[in-house]
Amino acid sequence: MNIIDKLNEQQINPEIPTFQVGDTVRVDVKIIEGKRERIQAFEGVVVARRGGSVSETFTVRKVSAGVGVERTFPIHSPKIAKITVVRQGKVRRAKLTFLKDRVGQYRIKERGAQNKDVKKETKE
Repeated sequence: MNIIDKLNEQQINPEIPTFQVGDTVRVDVKIIEGKRERIQAFEGVVVARRGGSVSETFTVRKVSAGVGVERTFPIHSPKIAKITVVRQGKVRRAKLTFLKDRVGQYRIKERGAQNKDVKKETKE
């Protein structure tokens, strides 16, 4: 194994949940203000993922006070306290960049959701 591979292996965070583009996630980010450290939550839709291994990043988009805000996070950054998957979305694109041009809301279907309340009627 290479020296670089060993260093990369040490920096990978094993506590990252599996999530895809289209999922709604809450990212808890450590913010340092002077001498204190606090955690700030950033919740939105995963618009893109790129890279691999240690250098992998993902972009989260949310609408705050009527203004769209996008933020890119390195997945294995020590500044990320926790990533929580709030909702799993079903999309057919690798990048949801078209959401930037959309005015209003865009509904993303939920992955794995099935209508369990609907019962099939059989002929007797």
